[in-house]
This record gives sequence, structure tokens and C-alpha cells, in this order.
Amino acid sequence: MLRKIKTSVAAALCCTALGMGVAGCDGDAMENWDPLVPATPTTDAAPISGTEKIDVAGRSVNVSCSGDPEKGQPVIILMHGAGDGLDKLAALQQTLSKKNRVCSYDRLGAGASDQADGPQNFASTGKILTGVLDRVATDGPVVLAGHSLGGLIAARYAPDHQDRVKGLVLMDATPPTMLADISKSIPESAKGPAAEVRAQNLAIFKGENPEKLVMTDGKVASAGNIPVEVIQHGKPYLAAVPEYGPRLEKAWAAGQRKWLTLSSGSKLSTATNSGHYIYLDQPDVAVQAIERVAAQAARQAQGG
Repeated sequence: MLRKIKTSVAAALCCTALGMGVAGCDGDAMENWDPLVPATPTTDAAPISGTEKIDVAGRSVNVSCSGDPEKGQPVIILMHGAGDGLDKLAALQQTLSKKNRVCSYDRLGAGASDQADGPQNFASTGKILTGVLDRVATDGPVVLAGHSLGGLIAARYAPDHQDRVKGLVLMDATPPTMLADISKSIPESAKGPAAEVRAQNLAIFKGENPEKLVMTDGKVASAGNIPVEVIQHGKPYLAAVPEYGPRLEKAWAAGQRKWLTLSSGSKLSTATNSGHYIYLDQPDVAVQAIERVAAQAARQAQGG
């Protein structure tokens, strides 16, 4: 029970899924489509169809794209949480690609991409994202849809790239002040499982994670008036932490509200029946939110 509490809470707070078996990626919907099957080799100028590795700043980055490009429509970029990879987003990508051009990628240190040479920060992981966008969307508009750490990275990236990021969907994204929130919610004097959760998460935020990403707190910058949908979990699973669980739930909810300052067009909703993995627990909620944002981004681009 102790290991279960520690692992599940670490996954929630710090976006890791190490050691966790997650259901929801199997089923009839996946029988006829596999984003991990290598695509037929293409030239650099050809659109990616399936999965292939691309060169970004001398590093190999694993990318998957599906769905037909449509003029005036943004490319949807799915961004996984830490400890995950693009394979976990397969079912979501399959559904969205029926009507949209959708791509996902493994960040350095994740999935089939190269390992990070050393510590990463939001600027360096953002450069990899820029390289991916250059390849899969050229200079066209994109909508970033990120889960957990992927949401945090997307939200940090968008304000500085308003020329191409025209919409955001944050699915239980790691809050912008999570390091401070953990420190305050679970005091240094805590004992037992809570103390271990605190120490584990603080270490992860300081770079002890597969991506070697140092996750610093910071203020939420403006991304203009782009459509933003913030979706928070409805099942209070963080309450599993003895004594301090309610504090963690409250801090997480407050953190989701902080993301609303990203845009004058932000909206917050709750996936009532979902834990941290909203796109697995309630895939329709994720799909509908992403398609709404993509449609709104397209209308804004056309002056509607």
C-alpha cells in the first residue's frame, strides 16, 4: 500500500508514470492502427505519415503524424506527460486524426527519442518542440494539447511563440507553482509516507527524472487571446496521501485556475469521472475540448 500511494501520487504531482501499469490504450479501437509502426521513408519535404525519427539540432526525435492536412486548419500537437511517450497518446491521436491533422512526439529522454545529454530546462525542451513544429507544421498554425508535464511545457512555450501557437488544451497540467505547492502542502516536518512523497517529488522537480528536466516555478505569461481550455481531474486521488492529501488537492485545483491567465479566452472545466489521465478515463472530454479549440483557432485565423 505504501508503494502504491507513493507511486500514484508521484505520477500525479510530477507527471511521472514510472512503475505504473496504465489501462486504457487497448481495445477494438486500436486494432487497425499503430502509431509506432515505422512509416515508409520520406524526403525531408514530404509530410510525415506514421512514425519516423527526425533530426532536431543533431538529436533523433521520434515523431508520429496522422490525418490529412487541411488548408486553414491548425495542426494538433499532442504532448505526453513525464514517464510516458507518444504511444500512450495513440488512441487519442487515432480519434482526432479522423477529422484533423495530428502529430505527437517523444521528448528527449522519453520513448524512442535520444536521451538528453545533460540537464534540460524549459528553454531547451522548447527548442526541441520548435524543431518538431518546423518539420510537421512548417510555418502554419498549431494547437498544443498537453497532459500533465506536457501541459506545463506547452503553457510555458505558447506565450513566446504566439506567431504559431493558436490554441492550448491543458489536461490536468502540472501547475505553474508546483514546487512551492508541494513544499507548502507537505511540510519538512512530515513523517512516513507523506515525507517520502515530498522528498521524491522535490527530487524529480530538480531534474531526477528520465528527461533530466529541471522544473522551476514561475508566473504565468500571457499568450494573447487564443482559445485555451484547462481540464482538471474530478476524482480526488491526491487525497490518498495520509494527512496532507486534502492540502494537495486544494493546491492542485488552485494551480489549474492559475493557468486561466494565459489568455482572455481561457475556460476551466472538470472531468468529473477522471483521475490524472483524463484522456484515458474520459477520452470524449479530451477529444471534444481539443476539437473545439482547433475549430476556434481556425475561425480566429480567418478573421471570424
